[in-house]
Amino acid sequence: QLPLVESGGGLVQAGGSLRLSCAANGFTLDPYAIGWFRQAPGKERDWVSCISPTGIQTTYVDSVKGRFTVSKDNAKNTVYLQMNSLKTEDTAIYYCAAERAYSGSYCPTAIADYFNWGQGTQVTVSS
Repeated sequence: QLPLVESGGGLVQAGGSLRLSCAANGFTLDPYAIGWFRQAPGKERDWVSCISPTGIQTTYVDSVKGRFTVSKDNAKNTVYLQMNSLKTEDTAIYYCAAERAYSGSYCPTAIADYFNWGQGTQVTVSS
């Protein structure tokens, strides 16, 4: 697996914001689609968002549409997940994942579509 490192998690009050980062060490993210997933305690890991290699395609699960924004900074070799208007139900460990793509618009949403995973970062939203 390729090394991915998430950061930016923490404790925030409901209505607050956090920005998660997903950085690649030792390889370029240019040809990779990046997915964000989250896993709440006692629940399965769910897809949240993805961004295609070129950034032309971004998609979101309905529950975060209008609140979360995924972006890619090729110069910094980092993908971001900006999370605004956070809710208590957003509390989870957030993971980024990368999969080599051969289309600039490739943006998979299934866990099985991704081979490379980060270690996760905890996001806790208090009421």
